[in-house]
Amino acid sequence: MDIVDILQGIFRWLHVVAGIVWIGHLYFFNFVNGPFAATIDAETKKKVVPELMPRALYWFRWGAAFTWVTGVLLLLIVFYHGGALFEDPSKPNWGIGALVMLAVVFLGVFVYDNLYSGPLKDLQRGFIGGAILAALILLLMKYWAGFGYRGYSIHLGAMFGTIMAFNVWFRIWPAQQKIITATKNGEAADASLVALAGLRSRHNTYMSVPLVFVMLNQHTTTWAASPLLQVLIVAAIVPIGWQLVRHLYDIAGKVKGF
Repeated sequence: MDIVDILQGIFRWLHVVAGIVWIGHLYFFNFVNGPFAATIDAETKKKVVPELMPRALYWFRWGAAFTWVTGVLLLLIVFYHGGALFEDPSKPNWGIGALVMLAVVFLGVFVYDNLYSGPLKDLQRGFIGGAILAALILLLMKYWAGFGYRGYSIHLGAMFGTIMAFNVWFRIWPAQQKIITATKNGEAADASLVALAGLRSRHNTYMSVPLVFVMLNQHTTTWAASPLLQVLIVAAIVPIGWQLVRHLYDIAGKVKGF
């Protein structure tokens, strides 16, 4: 009996279940509740929002927490302990490049928070800037840190997941607590808080699609013989996924009630 394999199986199971809870609520907020909320009056919001949103946000934020924690545990077991991080698993190179890129994955969220509160706050600039930064990070992981395909693709996902979990707990949830309270009291919510919660929720929705791709396509290297092309294809998934999300927002705005 291999305890590591057993733990890996349990963590994968919990990771997927928690992820479904988290991302399911994320899509509900963005593709269903957002368009619906725009159709109801202030008095209806005063009754509906304080009952609906705290319940939905409970599952949303705890789904995010358990998804992130189990994801990190899987990284520890499969990639750090199991040796799947590097191009040559038999020769792991825990040099400065690898350590710096892991710091970028888990601490780069603070750079993101500053960039996307300032120069990249606009959605179009954020789209372009984010795609460029993702491609640059992938290239550094591959050619400086020595990560293999599985290593750099899943760590792009880990970086997105860390940013998304940060947004949930430190930007969206604190803002929503104040928004819900104001709505319950029949007051106008702070417009800056509404904008912040909405923007970071959209960021999470955009990041979720390429994140799911790198989670589910850990072995799909056969589409490109060139290692460089493999990196560029993963990088291309980011803007492609974001365009898909933009299309889903367009559809969501056109779906009507009876």
